[in-house]
Amino acid sequence: MNVSQLTPSPVKRVMFTLESVKQLPTAAGCYVLTNFQGEILYVGLTVNLFQRFKQHRDTPEKCLPTTLGRAHWFHFVTADVNEINAIERGWQNQYSAIHGSLPVLNKIDSPVR
Repeated sequence: MNVSQLTPSPVKRVMFTLESVKQLPTAAGCYVLTNFQGEILYVGLTVNLFQRFKQHRDTPEKCLPTTLGRAHWFHFVTADVNEINAIERGWQNQYSAIHGSLPVLNKIDSPVR
């Protein structure tokens, strides 16, 4: 599934490199890691996009190649902290409806709220 198919759309993206971290806000939001072609590898939420990006860059599993390739883009949308659970769950459900499972780098389902 390509990130362009998600609703609501993540409106911004940066490369998944350490140099890109300075382009991220400290705001809450939802994000998607994709390969170069935009295929979804991971869907997540956070109260601080800046910090979460750095955590993922420090996690070897998020930086190594997967069956769909290596994470290349970090797509995101800022949102009120009260809305991020619903957005993330919606994105996971959209992905699961097509593939029958979570993205390759997601290990657990988002809580239902």
